[in-house]
Amino acid sequence: MNKCGKHQPGDVMVPTGKRAAVNSENRIPQNRDERPQKDSKEQALKSVLLEDLPIKRLSHKNITIEGYSRAAFQTYWRIPEFRLGFDLGAQPWAFMGTPSWFVSHTHIDHVVALPAYVSRRRMMRMEPPTIYLPEQAVPLVEKLLHVVARLDRGRLPCQLIPAAPGQEFELSRELVVTTVPTQHTVPSLGFIVWERRKKLKPEFHGLPGEKIRDLRLSGVEVTNEIRLPRVAYLGDTRVDVLDEYPDLYRAEVLIMEVTFLSPHHRGEKIRKFGHVHIDDLVARRDRFQNELIIASHFSIRYTPRMIEKLARKAVPDMLGGRLQLWL
Repeated sequence: MNKCGKHQPGDVMVPTGKRAAVNSENRIPQNRDERPQKDSKEQALKSVLLEDLPIKRLSHKNITIEGYSRAAFQTYWRIPEFRLGFDLGAQPWAFMGTPSWFVSHTHIDHVVALPAYVSRRRMMRMEPPTIYLPEQAVPLVEKLLHVVARLDRGRLPCQLIPAAPGQEFELSRELVVTTVPTQHTVPSLGFIVWERRKKLKPEFHGLPGEKIRDLRLSGVEVTNEIRLPRVAYLGDTRVDVLDEYPDLYRAEVLIMEVTFLSPHHRGEKIRKFGHVHIDDLVARRDRFQNELIIASHFSIRYTPRMIEKLARKAVPDMLGGRLQLWL
């Protein structure tokens, strides 16, 4: 575990749920004649201060998927119920309270906001965040944060966790994140978020609750752990990773890049630079068991209207309504 900065004695941390707010409503004007003009100025200031980056939201079962992604521009996602996010290509103010982030790779549109995120949490006296990222990137990101801290003359406390393919990170009793190797132009990883549950072993089915309790208290393991792949996130990658790691096809929610849609973009060049074409989805349509597939990270060559048109031409049924275009 690598640390960027340390707590200093006397630092006061507040719960991550607390925020600073602009509270102009509580200010009382000196006289009634001033009120309309003053309110107008304060409302304008408030809207400027609280204007945030674009965020699209989608609910699925008991989780919410939030974020925005456009190739070469910015990518950021989070699942607020799991208290984790993916990639830091920008940092909406609303995302600041999320304490754990999994960075797929270090291209600028996926990582540039990391220093700002760490700095904001320090400014708001929140606990230092935990950032998981490809192990090859950790030394360079440490240097980056050190330089930014010197430029800013402020500490950037965080924990950088080097991650390698095939690793497992326990976030809570219920949640585990595993890593899969992806194929891009720099070291990169994909992530699967698993929900852990306990299931009674078959041999104890039908026993009264008191008997099961007594067995548990005597040291007998009466349950098995089962894992459900809830969310898979791929970052930027060639499509091959889906075939090599079939659990990705089973995740309830699959968030993946579909950078290219036009039939005029050459497949060999797309593969060379580690990206996905929508034809890659069409070729695998019968393998997707996912309940929701989010296609994102579209090239800035395409307008939203073009994306919609090209996607629906390639996949008229939108994979049975499961394919969502993140526009």
